Amino acid sequence: MRYRVRHETAYNYAEPVDLAAHILHLTPRALPYQQIIAASVGADPVPGRITTGTDHFGNQASWLFIDKPHAHFDVILDAVVEVALPPPPPDDATQAWEDVARMAAQAGGPSWRAAEFVFDSPLAPAVHAARDYAAKSFTEARPLLAALRDLNRRIRCDFVFRPGATAIATPVATVLRQRAGVCQDFAHLMISALRALGLPARYISGYIRTRPPPGQSKRRGCDQSHAWVGAWLGPEHGWLDLDPTNDLIVSDEHVILGWGRDYADVSPVRGVLLGGGAHSLSVSVDLESE
Repeated sequence: MRYRVRHETAYNYAEPVDLAAHILHLTPRALPYQQIIAASVGADPVPGRITTGTDHFGNQASWLFIDKPHAHFDVILDAVVEVALPPPPPDDATQAWEDVARMAAQAGGPSWRAAEFVFDSPLAPAVHAARDYAAKSFTEARPLLAALRDLNRRIRCDFVFRPGATAIATPVATVLRQRAGVCQDFAHLMISALRALGLPARYISGYIRTRPPPGQSKRRGCDQSHAWVGAWLGPEHGWLDLDPTNDLIVSDEHVILGWGRDYADVSPVRGVLLGGGAHSLSVSVDLESE
């Protein structure tokens, strides 16, 4: 599936910003199953200096420095991306979830790269209440993918998608208690539960198609940046992505920007400002098939 992506972010400041430094995670990640046909990121005002490279997790990142007063900051991504993810393995072909947790705990051999995603991060620590919520899905010796599918489905059914109900830093325990939030919250919740069970889980930032396949309802989380979960199935099958907001195994409706431990690692636009005062923010995303 080939997609055209356009992501517009606009900040307007109450007072001029004298100096600004921003980090952008807006360039889609090149992967064996995701080919970047074209990608460009533009900013207004034009930065005085731009540095590009990769972060700790291998994501493409841009560091922008603006050294002249400005009352607004606009960033636009335009990209064409081709996505062709392989199908997931059969549920019963995956190991019992306890076996995968033991391999991650040993952190040797093929599991050492995955093991760093078992540990707490600021926005997705291993919360005991999240483990309790997941326990219904993770029964003794259940194949890991069967358990993941069940947890993915339950989050979609049990939680209300409600923009404005949370902020980026809303704790997982609060999301569990109020049973409402947005895609970032549901991703953090699922990651927290998996880490509490000893399973590697990572936060994935990207987009979901704006218009759903024919005959299907509009996906939750489109028209904005989206978030979902990468779960490690063990060395044989590697990583698999699940979207708890929409109860999907990620296949051909998503485009990946990058991944990290939680939202803070891969926020699309993040900055430090001198001046500016209060500000307003608007974000618009279109992910259209070509």
